[in-house]
Amino acid sequence: MPTLDPEELENSVRIKVGFDGNILVTNIKNDMRYREFCAEIRDICKFNDEQPFTVKWLDEEGDPCTISSQIELNEAIRLYEVNKDSELNIHVFPNVPARPGLPCAGEDRNMYRRGARRWRKLYKVNGHFYQAKRFSRKAACAFCSDRIWGLGRQGFKCINCRVTVHKRCHKLYKKLCGTIEEPSDQQPLAQNGEKGASGLSKTSSNGDSKNLRVQKTLPVEYGQEESKVEAMEEVVEDGDEEEEDHFHDAESNWSAKVEPSPGGSDSGQLTLDHFQLLRVIGRGSYAKVLQVEHKKTKRIYAMKVIKKELVNDDEDIDWVQTEKHVFEAATNYPFLVGLHSCFQTASRLFFVIEFVNGGDLMFHMQRQRRLPEEHARFYAAEICLALNFLHERGIVYRDLKLDNVLLDSEGHIKLTDYGMCKEGLKPGDTTGTFCGTPNYIAPEILRGEEYDFSVDWWALGVLMYEMLAGRSPFDAVGNADNPDQNTEDYLFQIILEKPIRIPRSLSVKAASLLKGFLNKAPAERLGCHPQTGFSDIQSHPFFRAIDWELLEQKQIIPPYKPHIKHERDLEHFDPAFTNEPVRLTPDDPRSISEIDQSEFDGFEYVNPLLMSMEDCV
Repeated sequence: MPTLDPEELENSVRIKVGFDGNILVTNIKNDMRYREFCAEIRDICKFNDEQPFTVKWLDEEGDPCTISSQIELNEAIRLYEVNKDSELNIHVFPNVPARPGLPCAGEDRNMYRRGARRWRKLYKVNGHFYQAKRFSRKAACAFCSDRIWGLGRQGFKCINCRVTVHKRCHKLYKKLCGTIEEPSDQQPLAQNGEKGASGLSKTSSNGDSKNLRVQKTLPVEYGQEESKVEAMEEVVEDGDEEEEDHFHDAESNWSAKVEPSPGGSDSGQLTLDHFQLLRVIGRGSYAKVLQVEHKKTKRIYAMKVIKKELVNDDEDIDWVQTEKHVFEAATNYPFLVGLHSCFQTASRLFFVIEFVNGGDLMFHMQRQRRLPEEHARFYAAEICLALNFLHERGIVYRDLKLDNVLLDSEGHIKLTDYGMCKEGLKPGDTTGTFCGTPNYIAPEILRGEEYDFSVDWWALGVLMYEMLAGRSPFDAVGNADNPDQNTEDYLFQIILEKPIRIPRSLSVKAASLLKGFLNKAPAERLGCHPQTGFSDIQSHPFFRAIDWELLEQKQIIPPYKPHIKHERDLEHFDPAFTNEPVRLTPDDPRSISEIDQSEFDGFEYVNPLLMSMEDCV
């Protein structure tokens, strides 16, 4: 499709094309002919001329409608303009149905639920397929030559030619995908005192030159991380390097280097050789968790091991980075599992975290079935403090469940597993990703609405119901004779529509608390008032006996203390894991060669309090 000029772009139709797990965003002319439209779809999906396909768009009711003629295309564009929609949502299937009215192969009505899958979003401009990226090191914009930096996903990177541009520049960059970029002799200087792609810094406003360098500048290769692009002799004034540090993540001040050959003796470096692998204690969809011992200090930790090949998608890499950031924020808070260090090899990422040896609430609930109200009150109050700590820092937890609530050796709780967290939410901000554990997903997520911290308080209501009643509020799903009532869709329907029945055996205060947390309207849910949310929870009659200050200082004795023989004791862990052999599968050189190692730059980290290797997390 030819590039639209600014006037055509203003009168164009923005379309989002979903195909093969990706979402591609582009613009088409509002008077496009059907033949041109089909050619554009073939180009987007890389179909050959013989490949049959079906295109469906979502109307204002969210129902899929086929586009198979000029009349249907015109109607889709007309309704887009009448409804003033932000975009026209299209799904493409590489086949045609057996007969009209039947679904296409691979079509599932769940895919039309907003956010039901984590799609990779691409933007097609000038033949480039841009993807929003998080740059962990300095990269240069191919259009303006300024450095791409900031929080979150700062720019776009073409998945084909790997050119990098600012989000603000991607429509202005006219080089077609695959053409060679000629290095410019005069590269514009960055704004606000940033260094441009050449590495030269601007003169400060008072006329003093910062970070003076005598250097020979080499051309920058766009699409590559900017490493050493100049051969230079440096003349640096004391303290001037601090200016550059502001463009790096804070954790880089304590980063631990990973040597190609592990086992260096420098105490500032961490590798796998610094740890003795003891037992397997858990396993997830993309990670294995081991009990390990730090050889020098003899301290016991948990080590989460993630294969890079499983997270080489950009969305997955973002989740790993977010989990690392939340681990860092959680460190040293009494009710959150904290981080010791991070390091990596060519094939794996390693999180070294606190080892919490009292087991999780799921393990204890399976033994006790239900908890006395005073026990549930204590655990719920500590969970409330942990969630509020995260919320005050703009983090939505999104994965509260019995499995993720651990008990330490004294009986206090600690939340773990931050892989579902969303960070960076300011007051009034919302997010919309469909994620979570099905039994704990809040109604607003299922409705496809934007949401905030409200979803965590709903999940706490479900968890408290399980502790007090010994079952899920939705336990009928999965146990019915009718197979149609044992599906995830039916569960979601129950969460959305069915009133929650509180057991009569619970006290009035406990019932009131559950009704408050399990309110299907987030604006009316306990804990969700924008000004008094957490204080409303603290002042609820169910928690009246709690001294919140003493609780946060861990000065209240827990109602139950796990029986632990020694610090390596695994009595409270599932033997299905602990009986597994402790080994890491050999690396596959072919898989490693396909991993973009630059995606994991800056992953290394050592907790500042542990630099002396004296203190615990």
